[in-house]
Amino acid sequence: MFTKNDQLAVNAIRCLSLAQIEKANSGHPGLPMGASPMAYVLFNKILKTNPKNENWFDRDRFVLSAGHGSAMLYSLLHLSGYDLSIDDLKQFRQKVQKLQAIQNIHTPKE
Repeated sequence: MFTKNDQLAVNAIRCLSLAQIEKANSGHPGLPMGASPMAYVLFNKILKTNPKNENWFDRDRFVLSAGHGSAMLYSLLHLSGYDLSIDDLKQFRQKVQKLQAIQNIHTPKE
């Protein structure tokens, strides 16, 4: 069952994702708008993860093959407690920054 708090969390993912895309004046809003509920449920109700121990051997792995959804992934990781600050999100797609258009091996582990 999807609670009011679940919906608020999904809306936060969407808003943070759209803010990144708008500030960068570049990106794709479709995947963050449509897939945020699915990603939220995966990260909060299904996957075994621990943002305090990114190298935990028995953690589940999440691979987002659609690179145009990177803003959503970064927002979700930030809200889940991974090492991505709001300032990192504000630098999305800026030259020589932590968060580029396509996530890579240096993105905090999911």
